[in-house]
Amino acid sequence: MGTDPDVAASSASTAAAAVAADRRADGVQKQRTRRRRQEILEVASQTFATRGFYNASLAEIAEEVGISAAGILHHFKTKDQLLTELLHHRDMADIEEAGHGRGLHGLEFLHHLVDTAARNSTRPGITQLYTVLSAESVTTDHPAQAWFRDRYDGLRAMVTEALTEARDIGELRGDADIAETATAIIAVMDGLQIQWLLAPETVDMEAVTRRTIEALIDALVPEED
Repeated sequence: MGTDPDVAASSASTAAAAVAADRRADGVQKQRTRRRRQEILEVASQTFATRGFYNASLAEIAEEVGISAAGILHHFKTKDQLLTELLHHRDMADIEEAGHGRGLHGLEFLHHLVDTAARNSTRPGITQLYTVLSAESVTTDHPAQAWFRDRYDGLRAMVTEALTEARDIGELRGDADIAETATAIIAVMDGLQIQWLLAPETVDMEAVTRRTIEALIDALVPEED
């Protein structure tokens, strides 16, 4: 006896509908998971910024999110992993922002750092997070130590490359100390963040960064004949 075509078609349609429903449910669940993870990261960012990594607890982060500490561990296996994911999240945002300076070389790139300082003055939470965690990272076995070491290595490399380009095209003297100048620029920018966080009405990060970079460059430009 053959299969009734109408029955077969109906069964196939029902199966297809079930698969589609499962996919929609799976999609909704994934969206909820992404939203929850994002919410945890945002709260963790605020908490680590104000209390530091060691003083902050998963319990207070969970309370702010509205879930249990076990709920956080469902998304991030440990507190260290939560910090790692948070820093990775910041990395992605920084890479996107760095795109604004893509294509700039030599002194043009160095002047672009002034824009970075101006942007940091509009986001105190992120600036505070970076400042607090970078200071903490020098302590023994801090989970973010490797991340900050790599970050500073990368920053020095970028500024050194820009200074080298400026020297190679004659914008700076041939004997210009590239490595020390790159380190000084980064040191000033990071130090300014601390002063600005403590007295935002008094310290102008954009203006001081511009003045510092210009002074350092002026000391290295070739003398006119």
